[in-house]
Amino acid sequence: MSTENFETIAIRTQSERSQFLEHSTPLYLTSSFVFEDAEDMRASFSEEKQRNIYSRFTNPNTSEFVEKICKMEGAEAGYAFATGMSAVFSTFAALLNAGDHIVSARSIFGSTHGLFTKFLPKWNIETSYFDVNNLDSVEALILPQTKILYAESPTNPAVDILDLERLGQIAKKHNILLVIDNCFATPYLQNPIKFGADLVIHSATKLIDGQGRVLGGVTVGKADLIREIYLFSRNTGPALSPFNAWVLSKSLETLAVRLEKHCENALAVAEFLEKHHNINLVKYPFLKSHPQYDMAKKQMKLGGNVVAFEVKGGLEAGREFLNRIALCSLSANLGDTRTIVTHPASTTHSKLTEADRLEVGITDGLVRISVGLENVADIIADLNQALEY
Repeated sequence: MSTENFETIAIRTQSERSQFLEHSTPLYLTSSFVFEDAEDMRASFSEEKQRNIYSRFTNPNTSEFVEKICKMEGAEAGYAFATGMSAVFSTFAALLNAGDHIVSARSIFGSTHGLFTKFLPKWNIETSYFDVNNLDSVEALILPQTKILYAESPTNPAVDILDLERLGQIAKKHNILLVIDNCFATPYLQNPIKFGADLVIHSATKLIDGQGRVLGGVTVGKADLIREIYLFSRNTGPALSPFNAWVLSKSLETLAVRLEKHCENALAVAEFLEKHHNINLVKYPFLKSHPQYDMAKKQMKLGGNVVAFEVKGGLEAGREFLNRIALCSLSANLGDTRTIVTHPASTTHSKLTEADRLEVGITDGLVRISVGLENVADIIADLNQALEY
């Protein structure tokens, strides 16, 4: 049966059934696969046959997971990784050579920033950053050796929205690759390939798993690019484990219903915070007060589950807010069934200077909340009591 409906794809895309005719895809916990004879083995290693050889290359569980993400994102091919960061690193390492250049949004995940500033320069790969609120500055940063234009949207943790279509047009004009981290939106809320992205990366650890259980990552996009990423990864070994792939594939079956509730709760939380007397500002993509509200409505189905807000009183008020939290979790993760709050200035981004934090929208009082699936009245009650500092 052919369908383009997200929920049906998520549930009915499955590995071929075994002789046992199982209804739910089983775990294929095996490191390797056997061959019928010498010719079968030769043809398999020469890639005349498309079949499983070794689980570092492919495995039925990882293949099922990747196939689902490809269908959801409208991608030609993909490869699954042990973590979101292994997906980011392997994508760049496979496609870049010494002397190449990246143009990246300044507001990106901290570990990706570390990759760009601490590790890729070892191989003479440099990065130039643009302000996410000034896309007019992007083209001036593009050099003859620029190979990749990179961004996240929505951004972490300030929840800014970038115009993906415009980035796609810039990348096409200059014949460079557009790579988008789609972690905050997931394939259910946003499909960057429709706006011109060549590759899309996900940390499956977040909303795709959705319950804080396993690590995983995936890159999908154009088949020729994925081929290079696959060959690099086949030799360097960042493959997703079959068990984690099985968990993540099952998680995708409920992604749509989970995201609907996450987004409903998040919007209610954002609307509550916007009216609170101890809040300076609230940023949530589907709040009409968000600076890029119209862009969010164009690109995204719903606003996601992450809300950023600034408490009055700065750094100490942010720390006091965390100390007063009772129900919600204090964690560096996001996209869980459980609501999670973080105060970036005193935790995840505390090693940055104040000037560097402000460049990416992290004020001293900024709090990021990953809104979970608890009853929203309980979430709001906990936030309310914590804000009465």
